[in-house]
Parts: sequence; C-alpha cells; structure tokens
Amino acid sequence: MKFASWCQPRVILWATAGVVALGFLIALEITARRYGGVPGPLATQARELIFPPKPGPLYGGLALMMVVLTWRQRFIAAGAAIGIDVVFVLARWALDVKVPEDHFFGNGALWAMLGCAVFAITRRTGRERTLLLKGVGLGLLLVAGRKTGDTWLLITSKTRPTVLDPYVATADHALGNPSWLAGRVLDATGSIGSQTLGLIYAQLAVAAIVVALYQLRNVAAERRFPQHHLVRTFLVIGLLGPAIYMIFPVVGPVFAYGPGASGTGGVQWAVANLWPHTPPPITVPHPVPYDGITPRNCMPSLHTAWATAIFIHSRKGPRLLRYAGTFWLVATLSATLGFGYHYGVDLVAGVVFSLTVEAALRTFDRGWDRSGIQLVAYGTAVFATLLVSYRWLPMQMATHPWVSGPLVIVAMLSVIYGYLRITNTWEPKAASALRPEPQPEPV
Repeated sequence: MKFASWCQPRVILWATAGVVALGFLIALEITARRYGGVPGPLATQARELIFPPKPGPLYGGLALMMVVLTWRQRFIAAGAAIGIDVVFVLARWALDVKVPEDHFFGNGALWAMLGCAVFAITRRTGRERTLLLKGVGLGLLLVAGRKTGDTWLLITSKTRPTVLDPYVATADHALGNPSWLAGRVLDATGSIGSQTLGLIYAQLAVAAIVVALYQLRNVAAERRFPQHHLVRTFLVIGLLGPAIYMIFPVVGPVFAYGPGASGTGGVQWAVANLWPHTPPPITVPHPVPYDGITPRNCMPSLHTAWATAIFIHSRKGPRLLRYAGTFWLVATLSATLGFGYHYGVDLVAGVVFSLTVEAALRTFDRGWDRSGIQLVAYGTAVFATLLVSYRWLPMQMATHPWVSGPLVIVAMLSVIYGYLRITNTWEPKAASALRPEPQPEPV
C-alpha cells in the first residue's frame, strides 16, 4: 500500500522536481567555487546556521512558513527564533566577534524553520506532515532563492568578460533615453528623493512578503495552500531571469556610461562618463570589456518583473493593498531608471517577461488549455523579438525612433491586453456571469 502511494503521478512529479532542484543547486555550488572561489548557495546557507548571516529574508521565510501553523504554534516558533538570535548575539559579544551591523540577526529564524521540519517528520503524519513540510519548504525556498540569485550574479560577472551595453543604449534612443531623463529628475529632488526610492528599491522582498502573507492567510484554517500565489511567481522569475543574463550580459547606464556605484565598475571601465546629463551618441555598437565584479543583471529588469508580479497579485486584495501594489510598481520603475541601474528597454522586457511567467504558471494550474498555451507562446515570442531587436537592430531603432519606439510600447501593451483578456475569462465570476439566470416556473 505504501509503495503504491509513492508511485502516484503527483508524488513522482514532486520527487523529480526535488531531484532536479538539488542537482541545480549542486551545479551552482561547483560553479561558484570554480569561477569565484567562494561558497555557493548550499554552503552559504549551511554556514549561516552558526556564523553571522548576510542580510536577507530569513525572518520573511519564517513568516511564510508560519502560515501553516496555529496562532499558538506561531508564537512558539517566533519566540524560539528570537531567543536563539539573542543567544547568538550575546555569545558573539562575549567572544568579541566583529560583526557588521546588518549581520546580527537571522540564525534563529533558520533554526526555527529546521526545527519545524524535524517536528513534522517525527511528530506528524499524513496530511498534517505534508502541510507543515510544504510550509517549511516555502520559507526555505525564499531564503535559498536569495542565495541562488547571489551566486548567479557572481557567475555572470566571472564568465562574461564583455557586455552589450552599447547595443541596449543605442536601442534605448527609440524610447528617448528615459534613464538619462529620470537620473536628472532624481538629482533635482536632492537627497530626500534618492533615499526614499533607494529604500523602496532595496525592500522589494518586504512588499512581496506582505502580499504573499495576505494570499496565504487562510492556509492554517483550510489546511491547504491556494492553487496559485505570488511566491511561486517570484521564485520562477528569479530562476529563469539570470539564465537570460548569461545570454544578454548588460551592466546598466550608471556603470557603462557613468561613475558606477558601491565602489564597483567606475569610469575606468565605462564606455564614456555621460550618465545622466549627456545621452550617448548614436554610433555603431560593439561589445565592450568590463570588470569581473559587477553583475551583468540588466536584461531583463527583474526588479521590474517582480514589481509587476506584486502589482498583479495585489489586485484581489483590499483597497490599501491595491494602492500599495500600484505605488510599489511606480516607485520601483522610477528607482530603476533614476539610479541608472536599467535602460528603458530593460523595463519593457521585464514587464513582458513577468506576464509570460505568470501566464505559464496559471496555465499549468489549468492543465495547459488552448488559450493559455497561446498566451504563453505569444508572450515568449514578443520577449524573444524584443531581445533580437535590441541586439541586431539597435541602429535602426535609434535612427527611426518615431517608428521603433511606438512599436516597442505596442508590443508590450499587446501582451498586457492579451493577459488581461484571457485571464479574465478564467475567473469564476466570468463563468457565472455567462450562465443564464434560472427563470421562475409559471404558476
């Protein structure tokens, strides 16, 4: 009987996915040590059980895990995590261990999640064990996603010695060089504008956790996860996006055409020191060498993709959550451009990428029906066309901006329209609205 339960298709699917994910993480671990000489996501995560953790969503992962717990269990898990962190902090203080000020807390959250996993295996059975392990897996996946992303960024900087910024900067003339305009506007606002947008840009994960917690608020009562939620979209975007960085390495305007940031890059590697006051000239582009430190993480803009996903998933929330989702999307787009981290065409690609991933996940839940397959295929085709145009047609885009610019925007709007039109037909209210009202029987 037990053997038969293990042979069910769903069990086989999840087991296969687990093996593939583990193999992927092991491959990243080996690659990180080979190219960067640093530990990869698995070793980094294991290290943070004892050593000071790097800033990251450790307590966010704990919060997501706690959606499967009762209120009493949540207080116990949170109290255990805080207590363990206090012990670690006091021990480091007593041993005079020098720790950066943003590396103090997080060990406790990781220990609490692992403790819940042990509790599920040893003290729970059946559906209760499965639900608790899913909650632990959800929290650990959020944390591992951050570590995996850091490793990916290291790999892009070590394996892609040249960047394609001149191609993207040339293509960006079709949109009027929005990063240069936004950079000048942000400079005019002074330190207040920069600090506000910098906080919003850096805390994107916090906004995602808030929306995810709202979507998962009923898991403990219903004893099951909803079919589709924001965390899945976030993780898939983070998994697929860096693979495109490897194909289309770009560092961004502030690095390629400005002084760089955080001590990396700098004018010694820049094509020219032009950002944000002088738009780059229209010249035939070519790959340019860049340092081995700065991540090639611009095309597409994953911050835009994640902010778009937050906006989509906040639409069914209360009014305050919808307003917050809209605000975070607008502020993130403003920050990515204003700080010179992305070109305008990066943002367009990011929106299309996010909608295509979201459509694929929802279609997967529905069983890959015809409308979903068409939507995913169309979004993929538009995204591929944008990348091909940026790489092989940048001069034509720059010299004919009144044609190419509107075409780029229309391509993005067509994906948005297709997503809204098709997904609206998937909503239950759409089906009930089409169903005729029952007529009263004649007397």
